Parts: sequence; structure tokens; C-alpha cells
Amino acid sequence: MASLRAHFLAWIVRRQIRRRLAGATDVRQVRRVFDAAAFPDPPGIGFRPGLVGGIAGEWAERRGLGPDAPRLLYLHGGGFVACSPRTHRPLIGGFAGRGFRVFTPDYRLAPEHPYPAALDDAVAAWTEFAAEGQAVLAGESAGGNLVLALMLRLRRTGGPLPAAAAIFSPATDMEGMGASMHENAARDAMFSPETFRPIVDAYLAGHDPTDPLVSPLRGDLAGLPPLLIHVGERELLRDDSVRLAAKARAAGVTVALTVWPVVPHAWQFASSFLPEARRSLGEASDFLKARLAAAPEAAPALR
Repeated sequence: MASLRAHFLAWIVRRQIRRRLAGATDVRQVRRVFDAAAFPDPPGIGFRPGLVGGIAGEWAERRGLGPDAPRLLYLHGGGFVACSPRTHRPLIGGFAGRGFRVFTPDYRLAPEHPYPAALDDAVAAWTEFAAEGQAVLAGESAGGNLVLALMLRLRRTGGPLPAAAAIFSPATDMEGMGASMHENAARDAMFSPETFRPIVDAYLAGHDPTDPLVSPLRGDLAGLPPLLIHVGERELLRDDSVRLAAKARAAGVTVALTVWPVVPHAWQFASSFLPEARRSLGEASDFLKARLAAAPEAAPALR
């Protein structure tokens, strides 16, 4: 059963974000809406700028964290057109507070830098990050898409895969063919179906929407590491997750899928007051740590 706070958060998101997104006629207006959303920085977490693989970003870790802490590369969401490591501190800090040393690349955004710029930046950052030892990936929304696309490209090129990945409400189908795109058109607290088209167009800039590196649902998922997937039952993107989980399982991938009632898109931001956010981050952290503990140590990268 969903908490009363989940109902309240969904109401707030509908009033303060969905209405503003519905009036956005340009992706730069979408950027302003996303970048204006703010939750407080989590207490007890240190944030500092960094550079990994030539990609600027931000490190996050709990104060006093030991040198052997598990390592996580986080790819933030924002529809490929907005947000940054700083906007995502509340969510990233949730992982850092649970003992991860986290790096979040500040990858390039569309429309100024359409596909494959964001994916190229993710590959560059991950390649150096993984060279330091075994690590895991996580991301939400567009960041979840990039996590999956990154792993598909790594498998294609022979690069080092993570021990596991956790993805929250990933966008996996740029054609928007999931039934939830229609069934949840009025129920999604954040998005209407019309919101997605200009965002997708800005990111693709004419690229084929069926390419698995932009629509991971279209790819061959065999050989991917274990996946944890969390999505809201009322989201337009619900079936992007449900269909991905089914296809991954059919390909032999270990998948832990949870469809959460009531919560809005990216509810993990609200861990300061939402019990469902704390549970989601806790389950994802436990999943990733367990897979790291079971994984063989990554082979040292060739230099």
C-alpha cells in the first residue's frame, strides 16, 4: 500500500511540474522546468568536482568513508536535455549515504549536443572508472537509458561491464510503443505523452529511433549483468521497464523488477521525506552491494 506522502508528492508534482511542462513549447523551456526543481542536499555527504576519462563531473561520498568503499558511476536523468550532477545531489546522495563512492559525469546535453554525445561521454567516464577495479552503474529516466546503452556498447566492443546495474524508470523505447503511454496518459503525475516528442526529437536529431543504442528495448540483451529495475505503476514509462524486464529475463539476464503504486517519476529524489524513496534506494544499494560481493575482481585494464 502506498503511503499518504506518496499521494501528496504525486499531487505536488502534478501541480508544479506537469502543468509547467505542458506549457513548454521548446526543449530549453523543459530544461528550465527540470533545472528549477530542487530538494535539499542530503546531510553528511561531501560533494567535490572531479574529472574521470576526461569528463567533468562530481564525486559524492559519506564523510569518513573508507578506501575500500564500493564504487558507483551514476548517470543522471533529465530527458537528455537538462539537469546535472548538482541537480541530482538528493538522489546521488542517497547512494553515497549508503556507503558508495559515487561519480556522476556532467555529460553533454541536447539539443546542443544530440546523440551520441551523451553516450560517448558515458563511455569515456566509465572506461577510466572501471579501470580502477570492480564497479556498478545506476541511473534514472534518461540516465537509465544511458546505463543500458552503455552496457550494450561495452558488450559490442569488449569493454568492461559492471557487476550489476540499478535503473529507475528508464526510457527504453524511443518510439513510445508501450501500452502505458496511453493507459497512463492522464494518471502520470509528471508527464503527458505530448511532452516526450520534442525531447526525443532533440536527442535523436534525425537518428533512427529503433537503434538499440537509443532504444535499448530493441537490442539483444543477452550477456548483460544483473539488473534492478524500479518504476511507478502510474508512469507513462511503466511499460518501458516491464517490457525490458521480460525481454532481459528471456535472454537469461537476472532481473529484479518492482512496480511501485502511486509514486511519481523519479520519486527517489524525495528520500528526505518519502518512505518509498528510502526503500527504493535501500533495495537498489543492497542489490548492487550483493552483486559486487559475488563478482570476481575486475581484470586490470590494459594501458
